[in-house]
This record gives sequence, structure tokens and C-alpha cells, in this order.
Amino acid sequence: MRILFKNATIVTMNAQREVIKGDLLVDGSRIAAVGEVKEPSADQVIDLDGDLLIPGLIQTHIHLCQTLFRGQADDLELLDWLKLRIWPLEGGHDPESIYDSALLGIGELFLGGTTTIVDMETVHYTEHAFEAILSSGLRALAGKVMMDDPSGDVPLSLQETTEGSLQESVDLFEKFNGQGNGRLEVAFTPRFVVSCTDTLLKEVSRLAREKNAFVHTHASENRGEIQVVESTRGMRNVVYLDKVGLTGPKLILAHCIWLDETEKDILIRSKTRISHCPSSNLKLASGIAAIPELLERGAEVSLSSDGAPCSNNLDGFREMRHAALMQKPLHGPTAMPAQKVFELATIAGARALGREGDLGSLEVGKKADLAVVSLQGLHTWPNQHVDVYSQLVYQAYPSDVRLTMVDGQIVMKDRQLLTIDVPELKKSATQSLNRIMKRVGMI
Repeated sequence: MRILFKNATIVTMNAQREVIKGDLLVDGSRIAAVGEVKEPSADQVIDLDGDLLIPGLIQTHIHLCQTLFRGQADDLELLDWLKLRIWPLEGGHDPESIYDSALLGIGELFLGGTTTIVDMETVHYTEHAFEAILSSGLRALAGKVMMDDPSGDVPLSLQETTEGSLQESVDLFEKFNGQGNGRLEVAFTPRFVVSCTDTLLKEVSRLAREKNAFVHTHASENRGEIQVVESTRGMRNVVYLDKVGLTGPKLILAHCIWLDETEKDILIRSKTRISHCPSSNLKLASGIAAIPELLERGAEVSLSSDGAPCSNNLDGFREMRHAALMQKPLHGPTAMPAQKVFELATIAGARALGREGDLGSLEVGKKADLAVVSLQGLHTWPNQHVDVYSQLVYQAYPSDVRLTMVDGQIVMKDRQLLTIDVPELKKSATQSLNRIMKRVGMI
């Protein structure tokens, strides 16, 4: 398919950060032309009438397996949130509920202009989340959560052996990595140091290097978590991860709120990717990460909303707004300006995945992952003489997204999902949640 977007305001996010009034031509899965497109033989022409055409948002820390549990673990801090609610609920999953949970999250992401995620599933049934990713058209770097240390109050339903966890992760990598025209990449995803043994983490480090794979985990989200790591490992999170060989450009590390100077130096020196989740960090009372300082010192930072139960939505626009606003009382009104925040949600996310040559900006030859944002609402009016990045970060809602495209395929148009049967999904997801809650004794 050759699809021509006419009369767009194109927020390119190229090296010059050009904003172009013009057209964009998609040929197959890639962008064929940007700017003035003369007499193309397009199969479909979409007139945007001045609406914004933006790179698809990239969220670098999501738990699709938790979408069903939105609203089931509110007003708790991290370790209680996990032990009392989320771990038991995750342990109650079955293959159908994992698929429903993933598809529910994916539909929300598409409706909000997110085209790529870094996803961490739960211990069991990860292949069913992968099937939802592949069938829906999402682009994802995803993996099975690994939890082989039961000493941290891990429920029996989520306990696994070191050997079993490693083997299943390798099997998933071998079977699914690169599927969906390369839309699905598989990562090794140990949950966090608290629930993993030294043996597992050292072997993950070795396997990731052997297979040139990413590792995705959490670190330094909560002060209680750090105390556990210090008591069991004798050192802080990031120092420990560095010691076992995990830090580097192929490690995506969620949160990184409570860092000392040594840890900051390690992350910056090693080019470890930091995924900043502002709404989750606020709602779980975890803290405020030192993002302006880390960026100033050259750290690699991107954005995400985390799982639905800890921020209650998967809204990339809200994450941009919170990322900007939460720093200003601490560092002044010029901290985290809108353009910098929009970079974190697009081209910086692409860098986190090592895909900046393919994703994160609207340029010829790159993948056709994009979204159309309308500025016709009263909350974005007047829409002239306003900085486009301010419009996107401070004004726009997910409901302003009128089209989402991944890999050249339109997955949402005019607020209608094209690859997901919404009525059937809502019915099935409700049944799945009821089934899980009965299984774990919560209803």
C-alpha cells in the first residue's frame, strides 16, 4: 500500500527538529517522501487539513499482563502493592487472560498514539501476550518476567527454578524474536534484584551478550527495595547490576529514582538506558527521579507509563505532561522544556531500543510508525501562534489522536481500532478478570 498524507503539519523530530507544512508518503512499511509530494500513485490519500503528523510515541516500560488489574491496587507503596495485590493477581493468570490483558493494553496504546513499547510480562504464559502483540500490529521489545528467588515473599503461583526460568526465556527468544516483520523483539526480563538469584542474573548477562539481546528490569524505584538489596547483596542496586555485567546500552532500567553519585556515574558511563515513569512514581509515592541532572550529564533517558495498576492508564501524553511539570517546582520553570520532553517520548525512545536509524522520527527510509493529532478541540484552541511542542506536551489528550499507524499499517482511524474487536474484547476481559479474582480468592 502507498498511503499519502496531505496538508499535514509534520513534526519530524529529525536532527534539525524541523516542523514542515506539507505531505508524507508511506510506501509499504516505510516513509518514502516528506515535504512536497508531486503526483504520487497512492492507493489511499488522507487529507489532514493542517493536523499534526508526529512520530508514534515510544514507551519504554510497560506491563501488558497487568492491564486487567487497573484499579485493583490503589494507594499502596511499591512492596505492599506487589506482595498484597499484583503478585497474587499475576499468579492467577491463565492463557486467555494474558491474551486479553495484553490486547486491552494495546488497544489503549493505539488510541493514544503509542506505536512501540518495551514490555515485561509475568512468569507464565508469555507466548500468549506475544500472540496479542503480533495479531494487533504493535511494535514491541518484550520478555517473560524472571523470578527464581522465593525469599522475597513471592507467592507459590509465581515461583520458578533458575534453570526453568532461563530455559523458557531462551525458548521464547528462539521462537519469537524477529516475528511480525521484525515488529517483535524478545528481551530477557528479570523482575528486579529482590526476586532474582545471583546465578540467574549472571547467566542473563551471559546469554544477552551471546544472543545480542536486550535486558529489561527495574532498579532503585523504592527505598525499601534498596534496603533489601543492600542487606542481601551488600551493595546498592546499580553497583550490583554493574558487578554482574548487566549495565550498558543493551540494559533498559526502569525508574532509577534513588541513585547515589556512584550509581549515576555508572549509568552515564555505561550508557545504560533509563526509563522514566513519572505518573507511576507519583502514584506509588516512590519519589521524583533526578531527570534534569541526569540529562545534563549525558544520561540516556526515555519515557513510559509503567503498568496500568500503578498509573491507572497507558497515556503517553499524560507521561509527557507529568515529566515536565513534576520537575519545575524543584528546578524552576525552564526545567524539562516541552521540546526536550517530546524528544524523550520519540527519538530518545528509539535510541533506548537501538532503533534510532529506523524509528522515532519522520524521515525518508524510516519505518512508517506515526500518529495524527488533531488540534480542533477547545482545549487546543486557538491553535495558531503556539509552539507545537507545547501543544503536544501541555495541551493534547490521547483522544486528540485520530489515526495511528505501525509499520505502514493503519491500526486506528477516527477513534476506531481496526485490528481489535472491542466489544468482544471487553466481554472477554471482564470474564478473565472475574476468573482470576475468584482463583486467587479476592472475590
